[in-house]
Amino acid sequence: MRTIIIAVLSVLLFSCGQQPQKNSITIKGNVKFPDTNFKMTIVKRDGFDKTIIDSTQVDKDGNYSFTMNTDKPGVYTLDCQKWQSVQIWAEDEDLEIDFRGQDTAKIKIKNPPYVYIKGGENNEVMNLLAYNYHRNYQNMIVAGKEIYAASLSDSKDWKDYANGRYNEIYDDLDARTRYIAEHYADRNSIISMLGSLRKDSDKPLLEKIIKTLEAKNPNYQPLLDYKEATAKAKAQKERLAIGKEAPIFEFPTVDGKMVNLKDFRGKYLVVDFWASWCGPCRKEIPHLKELYEVYKDKDVEFLSVSIDKSKNAWKKAMRQEDMHWPQIQAPGSGKDIMKEYQFSGIPYIILLDKEGKIVGKNLRGEKMSETLKKIFEK
Repeated sequence: MRTIIIAVLSVLLFSCGQQPQKNSITIKGNVKFPDTNFKMTIVKRDGFDKTIIDSTQVDKDGNYSFTMNTDKPGVYTLDCQKWQSVQIWAEDEDLEIDFRGQDTAKIKIKNPPYVYIKGGENNEVMNLLAYNYHRNYQNMIVAGKEIYAASLSDSKDWKDYANGRYNEIYDDLDARTRYIAEHYADRNSIISMLGSLRKDSDKPLLEKIIKTLEAKNPNYQPLLDYKEATAKAKAQKERLAIGKEAPIFEFPTVDGKMVNLKDFRGKYLVVDFWASWCGPCRKEIPHLKELYEVYKDKDVEFLSVSIDKSKNAWKKAMRQEDMHWPQIQAPGSGKDIMKEYQFSGIPYIILLDKEGKIVGKNLRGEKMSETLKKIFEK
């Protein structure tokens, strides 16, 4: 009997010492310059897909508040009335986040300010990551100005140095990212940055972090989700490897005629994914037109796939660019084809061989010229 009583007391004492698991958090803050046309929203992103979890108005004093269910902990985006946004880790920490709000300047320049999250240990990591990318963005702006200034000078040394600045900045970003990953490996929110550790040299660190998290909780759902997403991404990457047959698609021309990727079998095919609103895409087109003139009689076809949302904008851009090869438009702003071909930025240009197999990917500028030259020199 005494043994039973001691056991019961032990269970009660243990239960009293445990903190109840939170299944909701409060997110609140102030918007200095609110925009009454839009709401505050919490968004969940899954690859190219996004879902609005909740939304709320900002009151007359610029304050807002959410009570968010966190049965599914992880990374969410808090969007401030379409002017600013910040990524948060929603699990068991109440958050306070203030925003500047809408841009009140007469001339609006896309250079978003850093947004700080008042929360706990998990969102301390989110702050470090956000500040890391914020500083990277600012350094890229400075480097861009220097590259432009150097291009106007007669100094070859300055031009060479300036042209290497972007690589230096990316190397610095990678080093800072690895530092955060190594020293905050025990925080749940470190899962949010595992996808940034993509280099072969990062593999030992990545494995160390996963083992650390598994030791805490091997059945932690965000960790299981990460593993599943990683496995899917690996399988998709293998399907899109050099030498593999490119996924087939069929989209309409401006006149509604359907064009299928298989229509080009028997010739090499340059596929350019682009959009009218994409400045780098438009800058790439003159180079593609030069290649077209060189290779159009040498078993090479060209195909442009627009991911424009607006058909009129697409038609206007085609008239302006005067491209003399087939033009088609992907539905849904290209979301599905981008997911299928695993790219997020444009222009994205690939080369297929006569059997529809992938010869090269992301072949911009001289990369495409060199690839075609090697093929036809043989």
